[in-house]
Amino acid sequence: MSRTSDQRYLLRDQYKNASNLNARIRLHKRFSTNKYGWPLWVFDQLDLPPKSRILELGCGLGDLWLDNIHRIPDGWDIVLSDLSLGMLQDAQGNLGTNRRRFDFMVVDVQAIPFPDRSFDAVIANHMLYHVPHLTAALSEAYRMLRPGGRFYAATNGQAHLQELRALVKRFDPSITFGPTDYSFNLESGSVQLSEWFGKVTLHRYEDSLAITKADPLVAYILSSIGNAKSVLVGDNLPRLVTFVEHELTSHRVIRVAKDVGLFEAWRDDVREPASAVHPMLCIT
Repeated sequence: MSRTSDQRYLLRDQYKNASNLNARIRLHKRFSTNKYGWPLWVFDQLDLPPKSRILELGCGLGDLWLDNIHRIPDGWDIVLSDLSLGMLQDAQGNLGTNRRRFDFMVVDVQAIPFPDRSFDAVIANHMLYHVPHLTAALSEAYRMLRPGGRFYAATNGQAHLQELRALVKRFDPSITFGPTDYSFNLESGSVQLSEWFGKVTLHRYEDSLAITKADPLVAYILSSIGNAKSVLVGDNLPRLVTFVEHELTSHRVIRVAKDVGLFEAWRDDVREPASAVHPMLCIT
């Protein structure tokens, strides 16, 4: 099984708490060229009634809600969930006194402990590619939704961070950096979602990285899924720092393309999910 969807590895190492995720978030916040941040943009896409019940799967640090805390309608009832108890605890700490606005629960997306049709919206923000059995997860997301409810699923495309992957390979071809086998990506997501949902729309978020400091980039590489931590030991870690600093001296900036977006899918009870036809894909 790939580490990307190895639940034991993810819980033991990658998402035991928020430390690895924090390293990645810091790089994106500091060096992203689109200054209208991802959490603000995702919130803009949530076209929901003033009174809605919402479930977020894999809530991470809860930044989607913290960054939009004053925009959340009073009538929204929000459950934040994650497979990792440590991550949920870090999310509560990150939200501070605002945590009283949310319910928190440890949830496996493959077996969600709520009755059918419990929510008006389900959100999966960059987490479906971590699920071992994607079909089970999509079935559960569909089951959770009321008729007309919406499923929001964010993911990456195949071109995401490709310049950064190339840089790491130039330093040491034996290093695997980040997920390389997304089971749910921008290229495959429409077909996968259309097996359950009658209408699927892809919203793309335009962004890139312009990195000017070595240490945050090295921390990002170390935090990512792959074998970087096991390879970058002893003299290898300072060698990587020197290599990145040389790249920055030569080019002044390391430019990295992002390939990210958010699928919006609607539950349609007119027909059975298994008989879905592939919808026309709209890109905004």
